Formats: sequence, structure tokens, C-alpha cells
Amino acid sequence: MTPPTTPAEQTLKQLAHLAAALKAPRITQAATRLADHARDAGWTYEDYLAAVLEREVSARNASGAELRIRAAGLPARKTLEDFDFDRQPAVRSQIAALASGAFLTEARNVVLLGPPGTGKTHLATALGIAAARHGHRVLFATATDWIARLGEAHQRGRLPAELTRLRRYGLIIVDEVGYLPFEQDAANLFFQLVSSRYEHASLILTSNLPFSGWGGVFGDQVVAAAMIDRIVHHADVIPLKGASYRLRDRGIDTLPSIKADQDQG
Repeated sequence: MTPPTTPAEQTLKQLAHLAAALKAPRITQAATRLADHARDAGWTYEDYLAAVLEREVSARNASGAELRIRAAGLPARKTLEDFDFDRQPAVRSQIAALASGAFLTEARNVVLLGPPGTGKTHLATALGIAAARHGHRVLFATATDWIARLGEAHQRGRLPAELTRLRRYGLIIVDEVGYLPFEQDAANLFFQLVSSRYEHASLILTSNLPFSGWGGVFGDQVVAAAMIDRIVHHADVIPLKGASYRLRDRGIDTLPSIKADQDQG
């Protein structure tokens, strides 16, 4: 014969049912775990309810952030905690401020400029992860991949719709601007991406070239100037310096692109 359920067991069953109806199954676990502590500590009913709901909200936020990070297309899981700021001490405070996510609510941009191997992609990725944890949708791709994506939408007659859809993302990351030159049509597509987000949503761009070299990349000084004007109007431009961290301990302290930039300067 099955023993009758106790009042406590009945309450737990009811709690599980209500949690499932609310699509918040973790509430049952949190309520059970906190119950004894609440009694021992003399919590009020309000204190206990707030503690249970706080754990549910925290768990939901963590779960949502993980989904946004996975959907962002990031090249790797690189965080600010992993970054070696001893190699870039001048940017530490500026990056820390950006990690708060305030620039996203203001639709500001971030531009990371510097030679290869100085941490631009790492920082862009880490800021993308921070943005996802703050509740923003993020998309990452190289400049070449963005051009391919926009070009395909243009060929299908779907470019305006694609640009509108992309504006729903709080942050778009464009990596490696300047590594490969663009044809005129590609430059125009990239300009439309920048224009569509101007004062509406944020961009993070990385480039191994100073802005003075972007005209050669996009094949048109006028288009490049108009693009840069929109990007930097509301932007934090962060220069990174030094030799490539990938070449440390290899006895190599200079890359051709670095030397060329220094000679131009």
C-alpha cells in the first residue's frame, strides 16, 4: 500500500506543476534548495520569494547569453580575462569601459587598428561575448564574408530586406578590413551596410591599415571617405601597437606590413 503523501510533498508537487506552467522548471530546484536556509535564517516570505526568482532570472540570463554567443559565429571563445593587457597597457581602461556595453545603447562603433597579431580579433571577439551577455544579439564575420553575404542578397533582390534584418542585431563585427582589396560593387555593398547602421546600431571593425589606406582597399577615395565619416562620427578608435604576439619567442619582431606602415608614418 502506497503511503499517503505528506503536506510538504503535496506542496512540492504543486510547485513543480506551477513552475512547469510558467516554463520555469528551475524554480522548483531553487525553492527546495533555499527552503531550509530561509527557515534557519528567519527570512520573510518576501525575502524567500525574491531569492528564488532571482536565481531563476540569473539562470535564464546565462542560458540566453550562451545561445546568443553560439549564434554569433565567433571564431573562438576569447574573453577579456584571457587577453594579455601587459602587451597593450594603453588600451586597458578604454576596453574595460566598452565591456560595460554602454556603447551599444548609444549605437556607437568601435574601430581597432593595428598591425597583424596585436590582438584586434581577440578584443573584438571578447567585446562580442560581453555584448551577448548584456542581452544583445551579435554577428561576426570577416569583411570578405560580409561582402559575399551582401552580394548574394543583392543578386536575389533581397539587399534592403537583409540590411533591415541585420539592423535587429545590436552588434555586428567586421574583422580584417583591408586584408584584401574590394571591387567597386563590393565597396558599394559595404558602404550600404555601414550606412544602414549609422546612428541605429553598433559596429566593431578591425583593420591592419590606418584610415588613410582604406581608399586603396575600397578602390574609391570618395566612397572610403564617406564610409569612414559615418563610422567614426560616433566611435571609439583604438590603436594597437607592437609586434605580433604569434611571433614572440620566434626571434622575429617585424612583419612586412608593420614595416610598411612605419615607413608610411
